[in-house]
Amino acid sequence: MTFRRSLEMSLSREEFFRLLRAAIHDFETDGEMVRWADGDRAGTIHLVPLPDRRVGSVVVRRCKVEVALEAPEAEGEEFMQRFHRAFLRGGG
Repeated sequence: MTFRRSLEMSLSREEFFRLLRAAIHDFETDGEMVRWADGDRAGTIHLVPLPDRRVGSVVVRRCKVEVALEAPEAEGEEFMQRFHRAFLRGGG
């Protein structure tokens, strides 16, 4: 069973790979593709650059993130919770 999600994220490629370690500790990269395995489960993330979004003089980097896991729905959702926590940013 393959679990898939597609997200649009506002961050640069460098930020993405730096923050990803909090969600996936051991992974391999091949260009814009991330691969990892954890026991009998495997997954990939494909990072697709999108055009920057401009709001006045502010430039926001964007990318599309396509996640695919060989896991049941419940395990996929659990992974996505961990993934989202890794990318949380504080504000104020």
